[in-house]
Amino acid sequence: MHDVQPSSVRTTSRLRQFLLLVLHTACAVCVVPALAAATPVSGRVVGPDGAPLPGATVVVSGATAAPLTVTTGADGTFSVDVADGPVTVRAFATGLDAAPVRTTAGTTDLVLTLAVRAVSESLTVTAAQVDTPLSLRGDSVSVLTRQDLDQRQLVTLGDALRLVPGVTVARNGGPGTVTSVLPRGGESDFTLVLVDGVRANAFGGGLDLSQVPIAEAERVEVVRGPQSALYGSDAIGGVIQIVTSRSGDALATGFAEAGGRESRNAAASARGGGHGLSAGVTVSRQQDEGYTGTAEADGTTVSNDDGELSQVSAQLTWRGVTGTEVGTSLAYVDSDRGSPGPYGSNPAGNFFGVDRDARSVSWRRTASGYVTQPLGGAASRVRLRAEAETADYDFEFRSAFGSRGETRRHHGRLQVDAAAAAALSLSAGGELLRESGRSTYITADAAEVPVERGVLAAFAEARWQPVARLAVTAGTRAERITRDALAANPSAFSPRPAFDDDTVVAVNPKVTVAWTAAESSSPQGGTTRLHAAAGTGIRPPDAFEIAFTDNAGLKPERSRSVEAGVVQTALGGRVQADATLFLNSYDDLIIAVGRFSRTSRYQTDNIANARARGAELAVAWRPVAAFGARAHYTWLDTEILDVDGNDGQAPAPFAVGDPLLRRPRHMGGVDVTWTSARFQAFATTIFRGKTLDVEPNFGASGGLFDNPGYAAVTAGGAWTIVRGVSVHARVVNVLDTSYEEAFGYPALGRTLYAGVRLTSRR
Repeated sequence: MHDVQPSSVRTTSRLRQFLLLVLHTACAVCVVPALAAATPVSGRVVGPDGAPLPGATVVVSGATAAPLTVTTGADGTFSVDVADGPVTVRAFATGLDAAPVRTTAGTTDLVLTLAVRAVSESLTVTAAQVDTPLSLRGDSVSVLTRQDLDQRQLVTLGDALRLVPGVTVARNGGPGTVTSVLPRGGESDFTLVLVDGVRANAFGGGLDLSQVPIAEAERVEVVRGPQSALYGSDAIGGVIQIVTSRSGDALATGFAEAGGRESRNAAASARGGGHGLSAGVTVSRQQDEGYTGTAEADGTTVSNDDGELSQVSAQLTWRGVTGTEVGTSLAYVDSDRGSPGPYGSNPAGNFFGVDRDARSVSWRRTASGYVTQPLGGAASRVRLRAEAETADYDFEFRSAFGSRGETRRHHGRLQVDAAAAAALSLSAGGELLRESGRSTYITADAAEVPVERGVLAAFAEARWQPVARLAVTAGTRAERITRDALAANPSAFSPRPAFDDDTVVAVNPKVTVAWTAAESSSPQGGTTRLHAAAGTGIRPPDAFEIAFTDNAGLKPERSRSVEAGVVQTALGGRVQADATLFLNSYDDLIIAVGRFSRTSRYQTDNIANARARGAELAVAWRPVAAFGARAHYTWLDTEILDVDGNDGQAPAPFAVGDPLLRRPRHMGGVDVTWTSARFQAFATTIFRGKTLDVEPNFGASGGLFDNPGYAAVTAGGAWTIVRGVSVHARVVNVLDTSYEEAFGYPALGRTLYAGVRLTSRR
C-alpha cells in the first residue's frame, strides 16, 4: 500500500520543479551581456520602378536577442536601433524582395531596391524558437499570406492547404464537413495546429480542420516534418500555425458571399490603436445547407447535411518604447453539423440508410496572454518571454447512441533569447502543460472519469550564422510526460485494467541547415540554396485509445524524419524551383488489433509500424508583378510494416507492404493568378491519384477498396468598383467532376459563389 498525493499537491510539486528548471536554464543563457549600445540603422526601400515603397517589411538581425522588424513609412523610410556591430538587413513585400545586405550599426543611407520575385522572403514564427527569415530555414516551410487567401477566395483552412506540397487533405463531402490533414504520409492526428501559438487540437492531437476558421489570418505557416523539439507532443508530423495581425494600423474589413447549397459566408474585423496600444476584433460565420440530392447508395433523398460555424475573437497588445510587449487574446468558436453518414460509394452493399437525426456539435473557448521583455531596450542582447493559455473544448455527438467529450488544457512557458555574438544566438526555457480528456466512453463503475496528463519540459536551441550564406539551427527538448492513475473499468463489453501513474521521459532533437551554395551577381542571375533537416517526434495516446485498451503500459507513438532539398532561382528570382526528398519512419503506432500473439485482443495496442518516403517539387514563375503561376507535385510511397513480434503479419485486413489509407502516390496542383489595378483573376487545378480506403459503412472490418483519383478546377475573379469596395465570384469544380476525397462521401459538384468585400483604412 502506498500513499497517493492529492492532485493539488502533485500540481504544486510540478510547478516548483518547472520554476526551478526555468531559473537554471535562464541563468545558463544569461551569461552573455544583456546591455549593448543602441545605434540606428536607417534608410529607405524603393520598388522596382525606383519609387519609395510604403508598407514594406524590414528585418534587421545581428547581435540582438531576435530579429527586429519595422514597416516602412509613407515615404519608404525606416530606422531600427540595433546593438553595435555587423548586421544583416532584409526588406520584402508581397511578390517583391531584395537581396540581404550586410552592413554595420550606424549606417544611415541604406537603399534597398525590391525586385519581382516568384517567392518573396517572409519572416516565419513557427519553425524556430524566434522569428526567422524563410531563406535561413532548413525545414520545408510554406507560407500563405492574406493576399494569397483573398486572391484565391479561400474561406476554409482545408482548401488553403491544398496549395501546399506534401500535405494530403481529405474532406467528408462539402465545406464544413469533417476535414483531415495527413502530412507526408502521417496520421490525421500527427499535425499540431496553432492559432497565434495556442493549440487547437483536442487531447491526443485529434482535430477537424473545418472547425478552425481563417477569417482573421494574416498568414498561414505550414512546417512539414516532426517538430517535437519545438512543440513537444502532437507535433510528430508537422505544425500548421494561423498568425493573426497585431498591427495598430486602423483598418476595418467586411466580407459576405452566397452560393449554391444555400451557403452563406460572412466575416467582419476591425483593428486600430495609438500610443503603443493596438486592438482588434473579428467575427465570422459560415453556413451551408449541404447536399440535398439523391444518395448514390440507394436513391433516397439526403438530408441532415447542413452545418454552421461561428467565431468571435479579440486581441489587445501594448508595445513600449523600450521593446516591452504585452498581449492578450480571447477566442470562441462553435460548430453544429449534421451527420448523415456515407451516402456515396457502396461497394459491399452495406449502406443502411441516411441518418436523418445525428449531429456533431462543438465549442472551443481559449484565453491567452504573453509578455516580452528585452533587458536593456529593444536592441538588447537578452530578451525574456512568458506565455500562458487556458482552453476548454467540448464535443457532443447527438444521436440514438450519443456521446460527449471534453478537453481542458492549461499551458505556461518561459523562455530566454540571447545573442552570444553576432553569428550565434541562443534560446532556452521551460514549459508546463496540464490537460485532461473526458468522454462518455471513459468510465469506471458507470461514472465518467477523466484522463489527466502533465508535461514538464526543458528546451534549448542554438542558431549559428558564421557567414551570410550559411545558417545552422540545432535544438532539443527533454520532457517528462506523466499520466495520472485511472481506475479500472470492469465493463463486460470492453474491460479496461487499472492504470497506475505513468511517466515517460522523452528527448527529441532537431537540426537544420540552409546554405546558399551559389549566388550570381547578375540582375538576371540566380541562386542555389541547399537545405536539410532531421528530427524526431512523439505523440502520447489520446483519450479514446486509452479508453479501449487492455495494455496499461500503452506507449507514445514516435517518428523519425530526414529530408534534404535544393532551391534554385533564375532570371533574377522570377523563377524558383524547390525539390525535396524525405524519409519518415513511424514506430509504436496505436491501432485497434485482432488476434496476435503477445498483444491485446480487439483493443488498442502499440504494435504497428510504417514508413513513408517521397519527393516534393514546387515551381513558381512571376515574370511581372501582375502575373504569377505555381505548380507543385508530390510523389509519396507509404508502406505498412510487420506487426511487432509477428514477422510477415500486418493488422487485419491489411497485408505487409500495403500503402497507408488515403495517402495518394501522386498528387499536386497548378495555380495561376493575374492582378491589375481593378481586376483580379485566378484558376486552380488540383489532382490526386487513387488511394486505398476502407468500406465506408463498417470501416476496415468491411474490407479495403481503391478510391479512384480525380482532378478538379476552381476559377474566379474580382472587380474593384471603387477604392475599398470589390465584388467577386468563383466557380468550384468547374468541370463538375464526380469524386470522393474520403470514400463514400461525394465531394462538391459545380457550385457558384458570389459576394462583396469592403475595406476601410484611416
